Amino acid sequence: MNPQDFEYLKDFLKTRSGIVLSADKLYLVESRLTPVARDLGMSGIDELIGALRKTADESLKTKITDAMTTNESFFFRDQTPFDNLRDHVLPSMVAARKAKGQNRIRIWSAACSSGQEPYTIAMMLLENKAKFGEMSFEILATDLSTEIVDKAKEGAYSQFEVQRGLPIQLLVKYFTQKDTSWQISDEIRKMIRFQTFNLLDSYGVLGKFDIIFCRNVLIYFDQDTKGAILGRMADISAPDASLFLGGAESVIGISSDYQPVSGVRGVYQLASSGAAARPAPVSAAGNG
Repeated sequence: MNPQDFEYLKDFLKTRSGIVLSADKLYLVESRLTPVARDLGMSGIDELIGALRKTADESLKTKITDAMTTNESFFFRDQTPFDNLRDHVLPSMVAARKAKGQNRIRIWSAACSSGQEPYTIAMMLLENKAKFGEMSFEILATDLSTEIVDKAKEGAYSQFEVQRGLPIQLLVKYFTQKDTSWQISDEIRKMIRFQTFNLLDSYGVLGKFDIIFCRNVLIYFDQDTKGAILGRMADISAPDASLFLGGAESVIGISSDYQPVSGVRGVYQLASSGAAARPAPVSAAGNG
């Protein structure tokens, strides 16, 4: 791949998705775009980028963007965020909503990939239904990739995928084996609304949220884009909303809209909510 094509692709991805493609990622470009070129009957990446330069075809742009989007995910990934959601964030939020006579909590799984994160949240909610009473939960799950959102909607996973982080008791309870794959139950699927969404677009169409999961996503953006995304998320958050970021991510030096919740790794609240004064949750075992 020549330097000019690499720079063109780099600018294309930055504008379209916010992804920053560094020079040391040439191997990633070759491994992910070579199959796309092959599927389209092209000789290689050079011809593919040449076609991208000339076309207004949205389907080609989408294929390339989807191929270059990282879609790594597994059930109960990192575990701690789901423990914190169950044991700390939700109990206080449910109590606050009940005190106001409200009975709905909205959760957004941004960049949901193939669906393991929102399905994990849904399973945790069902497993703790008695704990949260009559509270209604609405889960929106979005991703930039149309292909990956379609996979998430289907809710079918390979043996390898269900073995990554999913407790055996939850596999037996919420999945049915079909040939070589495992199908998640309709009860879980009905709890989630999936849709394609670009984090660079306007968030106004999404409504307000009480909880936002945006884990292991910001690391792919530059500082300005990270700040813009966090600002947009703050704009659509309830005053006491919680934001979950990945273990390697932070708002420090990026956004003044959020501050970390004291003693709770990876959880943030709006800077005006007094989150830093909250005590750390009591450690608890189990998968929810």
